[in-house]
Parts: sequence; C-alpha cells; structure tokens
Amino acid sequence: MASREMTVAETVDAVLARWRAGGTAAGAPVARTAEPPAAPAQTGDGVFATVDEAVKAAAEAQLRLAAMSLEDRGEILAIIRRMCVDHAREWAALELAETKLGRVDHKTEKLLSIPKVLGVEALRTEARSDSSGLSILEHAPWGVIGMVLPVTHSIPTMASNAINVIAAGNTAVFGAHPSGAGCARHALRAFNREIEREMGVRNLITTTAEASLRHAAELFEHPSIALLCVTGGPSVVKAAMKHGKRVIAAGPGNPPVVVDETADLDAAARAIVAGASFDNNLLCIGEKEVFVVASVADAFIAALKLTGAVQLDAAAIERLAAAAFTFDGPGVGCGRAHLKKELVGKDTAVLAAAANVQIPSGTPLLFGETAASHAFVQEEQMMPFVPVVRVPDADAAIAAAVQAEHGYRHTAIIHSRNVDTVTKFARAMNTTLVVHNAACSAALGAGGAGYLSFSIATPTGEGVTTPLTFTRERQLAIGGALRMI
Repeated sequence: MASREMTVAETVDAVLARWRAGGTAAGAPVARTAEPPAAPAQTGDGVFATVDEAVKAAAEAQLRLAAMSLEDRGEILAIIRRMCVDHAREWAALELAETKLGRVDHKTEKLLSIPKVLGVEALRTEARSDSSGLSILEHAPWGVIGMVLPVTHSIPTMASNAINVIAAGNTAVFGAHPSGAGCARHALRAFNREIEREMGVRNLITTTAEASLRHAAELFEHPSIALLCVTGGPSVVKAAMKHGKRVIAAGPGNPPVVVDETADLDAAARAIVAGASFDNNLLCIGEKEVFVVASVADAFIAALKLTGAVQLDAAAIERLAAAAFTFDGPGVGCGRAHLKKELVGKDTAVLAAAANVQIPSGTPLLFGETAASHAFVQEEQMMPFVPVVRVPDADAAIAAAVQAEHGYRHTAIIHSRNVDTVTKFARAMNTTLVVHNAACSAALGAGGAGYLSFSIATPTGEGVTTPLTFTRERQLAIGGALRMI
C-alpha cells in the first residue's frame, strides 16, 4: 500500500503541474481542486502514534541536543532554513491544497522568509561584578516544549518555532490543526530526515499521526512537557492555560489602522493594500479596519482605487456581511456577530461572488465604507475586505481604534506625519506591535527593522518570539573579590 507521504507528494506534483501548465496566472491563487487523501498517516521520521511516544522521543533527543555545541545547533537551523527555501513553492502548494486558505504566491513568500528567523545569534551570556563577587547569567533550555500550530500558517509557524526552540537547546512536540496536519507532518518528516542524515540526531521535532482536540489536551497535560506555546484562536489559548504550566500564547487580534490628515495618502493606500491583501488577510498582524480623518477620506479612497482595490457599495457590503457572519438577532447586523469559516482566507473573487458584484481579475483587495459599529470593524475577519470608517479628527480616530482593538494588545498601525499624533496613538493603543507609515509586515522585518516569527505572544506578553523566549534564566554566583580589573 502506498504511504501517505507518497500520496502527499503526488498531490503536490499535481498542483504544481496545473500551475506550470497555466491553470493559474503567475501570482494568482492556485486552483483548489487538489485534496490530500484522508488515509491514516504513516509513523516514522518524527511522527508517532501517540502523544506519549512523541514526547518521550523528543525528551531523548533533547538530551543529545543539550550536549551539542552552539555551532552544531546553528548547523541544524541552517538545514531548516535551507529546506524552507528549497521547498517553498512545493510546500506552499501543499498547504493551500489541504487548508484551502490564502494564496500560493504569498505562502511561498512566507517560507522564503524563514531565514530571517533568529537562531543561536540571539543567545547571550551576561555578567555582573562588584566588590562582593561575580555573577554570571546564562539562558538555559526548558526541555521539551509543546507547541500548537494554527491552520493559517501551518508549515511556516512550525519552521520558525523549530528554529527558535532548537537554538535555545529545546526539542518540540507539535500539535497541528486538523485542517493543516498533513502538510505539517510532511515538512516535519523532511526536516527530521535531513537533520539525522547531516547531523546524526533524530526526533528534535515530533508530532502525532492523528491531529485532534484529544491529542492537544494530552499534550497540554503531559508531565514531561515543560512549557507550552500556543498559536491559534482564543479557545485553544484558554484551554492551554488551564493546566498550570507556563504558556506562551499568540492570541487573537483585530489590528486597526489610523490615517490622519497629514498622511502621505498614496503611500498609506499602497501599504494598507499590501498588508491587508497578503495571503488573503490571514496574518494576525494584517490591517483589518481603517479609520480615516474625514477631511482626507475622499482622497484616501481615490488612492485605494489607484492600487487596484475595488470599492463595494453599502448594499454589497451587507450582502457580504450576510455571507460572512451569523448574528444572534433576527437579521444582518442584529445582535452579536459570529464569523463563519466559509469566506475566511478566500480570494477576492469568492467574496465578490458572495456580495453579488463583478470585479476585475487579479483584484488584490475589496473595501467599503461602514459605521464604526459594523461587524466587519468589530470582529476579526480574515478575508481580503477592509472596512473604512470616516471620523472627525485624529483624536476620534485613535479612540475608535482603541475600541475596535478590544484590548487584545496585538498590533496597531498609523499613517501620519505628525509625531505628536503618532506618540498619542502608540500610548493609547498599548499594543505589542505598532507600525508607523508602513505595511503591517514591517513589524516582522519585511520593510522594517523587526525580526520574523510566526508566533507573536500578545496575551502573555512575550511579543514576537525569539530563542530567548524559550529559555530559563540561570545564575551562577561566585563569592569573593574575583575581578579582572
């Protein structure tokens, strides 16, 4: 019987063959007809039948990793980085075929960006000395880390987290989202095979053949898991926090954008479209709603149209809302809104069909004017539609942005030339990431001086994760006047 791995490879080949044959235009989303089969996954190369087996294998590997030099760890990270680049298009197509979320060109970009993730170079040793003696601070590993992957960025999150934890001397057991588990297992097996071939160590990262809520709960509860890192929705974050372990949680966001009267409107429009359209707005840092000062609103909307974004009228927005949300009340906009899954991560053409409008092929983003109270403003919607809200002035824009962000403390974006306004905005938002005059991606090193990770710990405060996030501070105190100077 053919293994799942061979079947997955065949699926990738079929997807890529259609793409190369012109089934989709360059830069357009790949066709969504390929379906990874539902046959049970094979074990081996880091994939185990049970959570307990996966944890035990990772624990054994961690002892070997801890004995390796930083140079050896760096070589392991180089393997992961190289493989993400070498397999970027193949793995992007595989992830899209399985999850049916996002765009293959942008998923490819995510994997090509993995070399930007910090590794052993982020580790450091600190020392303090005075007349009483010397103290050395080291950053030590936790051991085995349990990590939950989101369906939105399954392989990139696994790769970036693997780089961070291995650099710090840890191993990891990954719990994949059921809708993205096949591609995650495929990449994990490939990483493990190459690491074992080149470095002689196996099972630095492991997972289970089945992805389920039960397995996630077992991972949270396992006594040999020292630390949890959860990237996903509020329900999985809440579940992880019930088990008395330290949790590094990448939770929900609803990033607002403020555009004031001093902004470079053309640059702001280009940045917003680039960020909000990326992978069909699946990024947690992506621009989700815009508050624009009324005096420049018409010019800003004209600038959005110049980028190729298409404006929906009020009736079309309500048709789209009816397709995107359910409501507690009797009609559209009545009562609390609940996001449906059907349009999440889908292309603009799919959204346009739901809104019953015609748009040009290749349209990057849809937008339209709404009230600040609209569901598209207040709920985190991961689709390439951005609501635009007119406000009287910059202070009103900041107040509306604070309200729409809901205290998630995730990401906020402002376009302004007024330093006082930017300062007021940053203080009022109090978010983990603040982006000024750039697309959201600048916060992660794309068009800005940030660094990359696909886990941004907002509820628990660690921010964009690095190898140091997954270490314990340990101190060696030496009494006496041992000094070099």
